[in-house]
This record gives sequence, C-alpha cells and structure tokens, in this order.
Amino acid sequence: MTPHITTRRAAALAAVAAMVLVGMQSGAANAHPNTPGDSASASTTPAFSSASARTTAIKSAQSDASSTASALKLGAKEKLIARDVIKDANGTVHTRYERTYAGLPVLGGDLVTHTAADGKLKSVTKATTARISVPSTTPKIKTAASARTVIWAGDGTPVLALESVKTGVQKDGTPSRKRVITDATTGKVLQSYEEIETAGVGNSQYSGKVDLTTTASGSGFELTDGDRGGHKTYDLDQGESGTGDLVTDDDDTWGDGTGNDRQTAAVDAHYGAAQTWDFYKSAFGRDGIAGDGKAAYSRVHYGDAYVNAFWDDSCFCMTYGDGADNKSALTALDVAGHEMSHGLTSSTANLNYSGESGGLNEATSDILGTSVEFFADNATDVGDYLIGEKIDINGDGSPLRYMDEPSKDGGSADYWDSGVGDLDVHYSSGVANHFFYLLSEGSGAKTVNGVDYDSPTSDGSTVTGIGRDKAVQIWYKALAEYMTSTTDYADARTATEKAATDLYGADSAELKAVDAAWSGVNVK
Repeated sequence: MTPHITTRRAAALAAVAAMVLVGMQSGAANAHPNTPGDSASASTTPAFSSASARTTAIKSAQSDASSTASALKLGAKEKLIARDVIKDANGTVHTRYERTYAGLPVLGGDLVTHTAADGKLKSVTKATTARISVPSTTPKIKTAASARTVIWAGDGTPVLALESVKTGVQKDGTPSRKRVITDATTGKVLQSYEEIETAGVGNSQYSGKVDLTTTASGSGFELTDGDRGGHKTYDLDQGESGTGDLVTDDDDTWGDGTGNDRQTAAVDAHYGAAQTWDFYKSAFGRDGIAGDGKAAYSRVHYGDAYVNAFWDDSCFCMTYGDGADNKSALTALDVAGHEMSHGLTSSTANLNYSGESGGLNEATSDILGTSVEFFADNATDVGDYLIGEKIDINGDGSPLRYMDEPSKDGGSADYWDSGVGDLDVHYSSGVANHFFYLLSEGSGAKTVNGVDYDSPTSDGSTVTGIGRDKAVQIWYKALAEYMTSTTDYADARTATEKAATDLYGADSAELKAVDAAWSGVNVK
C-alpha cells in the first residue's frame, strides 16, 4: 500500500468547458445559515458525527421499518426499505424510504417521514397518495428475460408493470440507457426516459493554475485524492467503456494548460471533483455525493470528438469528452459540479428524469453546480449566473443557459405553464433556475461579479433576494428532505416553503421571499 500525501502543486490547467455553476461567494459557505436575529429552528447540517453514524442510523431505521409501515397504515403486502436518514441540529429526523408491494419494487412509492426529537411523527412526504394495490402480480404480456416486474405508482392508479432498459448510443455519441415502464396487462408504455444525464457541451480551457491532492505511487504520483474518499481520475484514451488507465505523473506537476497535453483534461476533472466535494462538505456538512464518505470517479478523453459530458449512476462516475477538435475537453469546474450533483439528486430525492421532475433534476445540477463555481473563488473563472459562458457552444461567445432570464437561450422556459413538463428537461429546468436567481438576487437590473443581469417576473412583481447562501441552503434541504421522485413544480414550491420554515421560521423574510420568487415564475 503506497503512502498517501497531499500535494498543493500549481497544475497548469485551463478549465475546458464551463457549463453550470452558481451559489456561494468565497468564504460565505456556511453549514449553519442562521445569523443573529434569525428565528430558524433547524439547519441542513446533519447531526451525525460521521458517515458510519449515518450508516448506523439507516440500519436502525430499517430494523424499525415494519413498525413504521404499520404506523403509516400501509397495506399488509407493503414493506419499507430505508435509503437515507438526515438528522437536523434540533433533533428532527428525516428518513427516506423506498416501498415494495408483495416483494415487488414500487416505482413512485417513495416517501419521507419527519420525526421530532421526542420520537413523535410530525408528517410524511409521499411521492404518491394512492393506495398501493394491484389485482395480480403476474404479467399478462410476454416479458423479456431482462425485464423486471414492478408496481408503477408514478402517475394515477398503481398498476403492475414491466421495467426494461435499452442501451445504445444517442445522436451526439453519448451512451444511451433508456428505461421503459410498460403496463404488464395492456402493453402500454407508461413512461420512457433517458437515464444518462448530460450536462451540456462546450470546448474551452479556463481555470488557470490550481492545487491538486494526489497520491505517491512507486517513484511517481497518481490522480487519487485520499483527502476526498479516494476519488480517482482515469484516461479512457478515446475509448467508450471501462475505466481506462489511472492518470499518473513523474514529478507531480500536471498538464500544461492546453488541450495538447492529455493531462490537462484530467487536471480539470480532478480539480472540479475536489471543489464539489469541498462545497458539499462546507455548505451542507455532506460527506461526498451519497453522504457516505465514498468518492465517485472521473473519466476523461471519452470517444472521438465527443462534445458533451455526462453522469452515469450505474458506474457512479463522471465522463467527459474532448470537444469537436479533441483538444477542448468538457472538464470545466462548473461541468464537474453539475455532473456530480446529478449523483447527489439520485442519492436524495431521486427525481425522475422526465416531465417536470426531470426539469427540477436538471435545475438542481445547475443550481448546485453554479454554487460550486462561486464557492471555488477561482479568479480565472469567477462565479456567475450564466451557464456555459466559457464553452462557446453557440460559436458567438453566448452562454448555454441564463438563470436570470432563461428564455434568452432560445428554448428555456422563464415561467411555469401547463406545457412545461413536455419540454426537454434542459429547457423545463428554466423555471427552477429562474426561481433560484430571483430568490438569491431578486428581480430587476443589477451587476454581480462584473456581469449585468435584469431579471423579470411573470406578473411584474418585485422580488427582493435573500442571497445565494440562504437560497442554496433552502434548495438543498428541500431536495434532501421534502422532494420525492415524482415532485413537480407545485410540489417543489411546497418543499421549499417547508425548508425555509424549518431553517428561518414561519414568519421569516426568507419564507416570504420563497413565496414571492415562486409567484414570480408563475408557480402559485
């Protein structure tokens, strides 16, 4: 076993593809957002002292799952599987469960119990309020050997269904893993969505010299971050499967800041992963993506001229292409934050990647990825509310997305309407991105870090922002404790209202701002 050492070498890196990031200014990350005078009763910081304590809490919740199911008056064929436990500083415990029926997984049946410090059940947040029951658990249509029999409760009356996964390649070269839910009686497709969660495209190198944590190995060094769960960065060498080779170096000085040196993309990815890990820890007290202290890993140099980056739950990893010229890897700081945050969403609310919940999934990655950018306080890539402003995806220097007025990208929605859920998730995300900007900065014209913004509202109302620090705390708490797999925009408003009430009080200016910001994007 080689010794772990921390190195703080300036690695010549040019962050190659900016995509998404917003949130907290340097030095402002605060796990306890309450300030003197706040009437907050809770914090998003978990009260568990370690990842092992959290694991113990999950095991304890599982041992009590039967009695919990009974207390919730679930049916005799229903069982609960504890997936996560968060304990607030005031002792309130939020336990997230998946559900089964007659031994079959219930998709859309997840729920969260909220228990006071004295053990009294305060409330329950459910993905569905429908009674889980089906007349038969035997499919009537022919099933593929790889299909899984499930109960579909994601929309309306629960039905027996078949879940299958079709793999392939999307039009832009991104791997495809399409999940299809089919009614096991009629054969009707109930839901179909792409599981590979992409963040955007781009080709730029922009983060300058950065510090890396590496590990000594033999006579050289490797990109293994022992300070952050052992995160590793691999070079796929234009391959499209496996992990490739762990990136190594002789003198612990990595890359040259251009796409001509293969190490540069690895430096960007490794740096972005570290900053995201540190942001989660500093802002939320969260130990890694899943909160268990374990690292994901990064893969660079994917495919040939692949202009995208993606998160994949099946490998718990981030993957980055090299851009159209194979020298502009999409490994920018905000891209890393966006991708890792898809993993965080999967580990918490597990928002379905379709419809309005899919837009909220994408927006969460934009919101938290942007927050990483502000948190990193990188002088070469300062924090802003422009998504992908460095990657020049449009060829004219314009950003990929705008949080202050999303429609400026030509496709995103500024405000909610009944058709928002029919948009691509990268466009329906505009409603939540706009909400977050309004909650953070308010409406109207202003300049932040040298960038001019002018955010409108759907009804012409004036919204006064509460600052990024508080806004991101509210969003994270809502995601981790009150959102479920089927949360839509109306539910998201309720979830953030509950989070703001927990954090700042029922009569707080913060709660009023949450309401005003949602009204400003027509979620009423």
